[in-house]
Amino acid sequence: MAMAPVIKLVLGSIAFAIFWVLAVFPSVPFLPIGRTAGSLFGAMLMVIFQVITPEQAYAAIDLPILGLLFGTMVVSIYLERADMFKYLGTLLSWKSKGPKDLLCRVCLVSAVSSALFTNDTSCVVLTEFVLKIARQKNLPPHPFLLALATSANIGSSATPIGNPQNLVIAVQSKIPFWEFLLGVFPAMIVGITVNAMLLLGMYWRLLSDHKEDEEEVQDADSELVAEEDVTSHRFSPATFSPVTSEDSNLRMDAAETLRNRAGSVGENELISCNSNASREQQTDAESQGERNNTNNIFQTKRWRRVLWKSSVYLITLGMLISLLMGLNMSWTAITAALALVVLDFKDARPSLEKVSYSLLIFFCGMFITVDGFNKTGIPTALWDLMEPYAKIDQAKGTAVLAVVILVLSNVASNVPTVLLLGARVAASAMGREEEKKAWLLLAWVSTVAGNLTLLGSAANLIVCEQARRAVSHGYTLTFTKHLKFGLPSTLIVTAIGLFLIK
Repeated sequence: MAMAPVIKLVLGSIAFAIFWVLAVFPSVPFLPIGRTAGSLFGAMLMVIFQVITPEQAYAAIDLPILGLLFGTMVVSIYLERADMFKYLGTLLSWKSKGPKDLLCRVCLVSAVSSALFTNDTSCVVLTEFVLKIARQKNLPPHPFLLALATSANIGSSATPIGNPQNLVIAVQSKIPFWEFLLGVFPAMIVGITVNAMLLLGMYWRLLSDHKEDEEEVQDADSELVAEEDVTSHRFSPATFSPVTSEDSNLRMDAAETLRNRAGSVGENELISCNSNASREQQTDAESQGERNNTNNIFQTKRWRRVLWKSSVYLITLGMLISLLMGLNMSWTAITAALALVVLDFKDARPSLEKVSYSLLIFFCGMFITVDGFNKTGIPTALWDLMEPYAKIDQAKGTAVLAVVILVLSNVASNVPTVLLLGARVAASAMGREEEKKAWLLLAWVSTVAGNLTLLGSAANLIVCEQARRAVSHGYTLTFTKHLKFGLPSTLIVTAIGLFLIK
C-alpha cells in the first residue's frame, strides 16, 4: 500500500497518537476523558481530518466481533446469577492443604474460568474472594493476586472467547473454535504449569514462613467460634413453674365455688369454654396451615431456582458445543444470550444493564481509528521493512515476530496490535497451515504479553483495582511487585508457546 499524502499522513498520525495516549493513560491531566471517550475522539478526528470518509468509518466497525463480545458478556452475567463463579470460588478453599496448594488452585481455577468466560469476567468475580481467603489464612496477598491475574491471561489464550483480541483473531482468520483450541491448548497447559512453578519458586520461603502463623490463627479462630457458639447460640429448654400448696388450695376453692354456682351459670360457662376451645383449635389449624403453605412455597421456589440454574448451565454447555461444532460464533453467542433472557421470564433490563456497553463503544471507536491509521500507509511501510526478518518458517524469524508483538502489545495495547498486524502477519505466511500458525502465534504472544507489566492487560488492572477497593481487607498490588514476577514469567511462558503452537 502506497503512503498517503503528507497532510493526511500527519493528521492521521496525530489522531492515532491521541487515541493511543488516552487508551494507555486514560486520566492524563490535559484531557482526562477516559478510554471509551478517547477512542470515539480518535475516530471523530479521523473523519474530521478526512483520513477516512464517514461511510468508510461505519464499514470499519466489525459487527460480528461486537455481537460475539455482547453475547459472551450476557451469558457471563446469567452464569454469575446462577452462582457459577461462587462455586468456582468455593473450589479454592475446599479441603485446602496449605498455602502452596491454594496457590496452585488459584492458577487452575483462574485459567479454566478465563478460557470459558473471558479473563476480565473471571478477575472481576474472583479477586475479592481470593483476597479474602488470603487474609483469613494470614497469608501475603500479592502471590495469590499475581497467580489470579497472570493465570487468567494465560488461560484466556486457549479459546476464541477468552479475551477480546482472540475474538478479533477468530473472526478475521475464520479458524474454527475446535482448531483454535487444539492449536493453543498444549501451550496453555504447559504455560500455566510453568507459571505456577515460577510463583512457587519465587514465593516458596514467603509462603512457608507463614505456615506456623496460619496454624495459630486457625486455632484462635476455632476458640473464638466455640466461645461465640456458647454465648450466642445457647439452647433454652421450655420449663414449667413448680406447683405450691397455696396454688393447690386456691384451685380447690375455685373448683368448689364453680360447683356451687353450677346450677346458675354452668351452662353459660360450658358454652364459653367450648367457644374458646373451638377458637383456639381454629387458630392452631390456621397457624399450621400457614406454616404448611410457607413450607410449600419455599420448596416450590427452591426447586424453581434449582431448575433455572440447571437450565442456565445446559444452555451455556450447548453454546460451547455449538462453538466446537464450528457454527457461527457471533450468532451462537447471541442466541445463547437471548435464550437465557427468555428462560428467565422477567424483565431483562437489570441483567442487560450489567453489560459493559462502554467496552463495546470503545471497540467501535478503536476499529475506526485503527482503520484510519492503516490508510495512512505507515503500518504497511513498517511491516515491509520488518517482514524479511519475521518469517515464521524459521526459528529466528518466529523469535523476531514474537518480540515485535510483545513490545507493541505493551506499548499500543494488545487489541490494536492485533488489528494492525493480524492481516499482514497472515498474508506473509506460506500456505494455509502456516497462516493458521501465524494467527495462533499472534493470539498467544499478544495475550501472554499482558503479564509483562501491571498496565499490560485489563485483567491486571481489574485485579489491582478490585483488591485496592476491598472494604475490609484491601491491598495495593504495586507496579514493581508485578514487574518483578511478570518479566521472567512472560519471557519464559512466551518462549514455550513458540515451540508448542502448531
